[in-house]
Amino acid sequence: MPEDASAARAAEEESAFSHPPVDPDASAPYGEHPDQVIDFYAPRTEVASAPLVVLLHGGAWRARYDRRHITPFADFLARRGFAVANVEYRRGGPDIPAQSTGGEPSPVPPAGRWPETFDDIAAALDALPELAREALPGADARRTVLTGHSAGGHLALWAAARHVLPAGSPWRTARPAPLRGVVALAPIADLGMAAKLDVCAGAAVQLLGTQDEFAERAPHADPALLLPTGIATTLVQGRADDVVPYAVAESFADAAARAGEVVGVTLLEDVGHFPLIDPAADACAVVTEEITQLAF
Repeated sequence: MPEDASAARAAEEESAFSHPPVDPDASAPYGEHPDQVIDFYAPRTEVASAPLVVLLHGGAWRARYDRRHITPFADFLARRGFAVANVEYRRGGPDIPAQSTGGEPSPVPPAGRWPETFDDIAAALDALPELAREALPGADARRTVLTGHSAGGHLALWAAARHVLPAGSPWRTARPAPLRGVVALAPIADLGMAAKLDVCAGAAVQLLGTQDEFAERAPHADPALLLPTGIATTLVQGRADDVVPYAVAESFADAAARAGEVVGVTLLEDVGHFPLIDPAADACAVVTEEITQLAF
């Protein structure tokens, strides 16, 4: 990476993580594990009813990154009139055995838990309508937009595709989720392409277990193989993103086109990975506008 590009990336990351965490207005468990919890943020503006944004954080599905790092973005959305549900889920970490990629121990904590990460996202989305009614009485669930950043973008796309999962999948639903749409931010949208590019140090392979298990499990987990969904979908991607390169989003959009579905792609010049969730960055306002277009 050129020195100036590396410096720009470091500055973007520092800015995104410089904001203090924002405590939620309410929290509710959707299961017994400590990570099975949803934080709720009420809209900070005077509105009769507010669209509901369901937020899934990133961090390569690894335990070192939890929902706290995205709470400034949740607050940013709440200040613009949205009700927000910030979902936590089980990630991979040092408390489970190091997984292997092609026989070699992973040099970093493993990414995700199979099947627990997917169990949690499915359970959280299933429980959300009732929990949101109690925690956010002013939220309008009929105007729900699902969004996520990076690994959370993958999970958002996957959650919107549960009705097209293979028959017999434990996460399959009988009908599409009642969503206005999905806005996926720098998503790891195509696990096959992410594995090819070694995104986040092998995270896509680790998410599904091992290299040998990847092909078997991908049809149940890879959004690029779960198309078309019939749900309005927009990807927001920085062209300068070297954490999850644009090639991953492009591959997903191409797969959607081959399946007969149009996926919107908003490509931001001179923007990297983290400005999309940084309240201090112009890119964050673009993200909010994309959510607004679907919600209203």
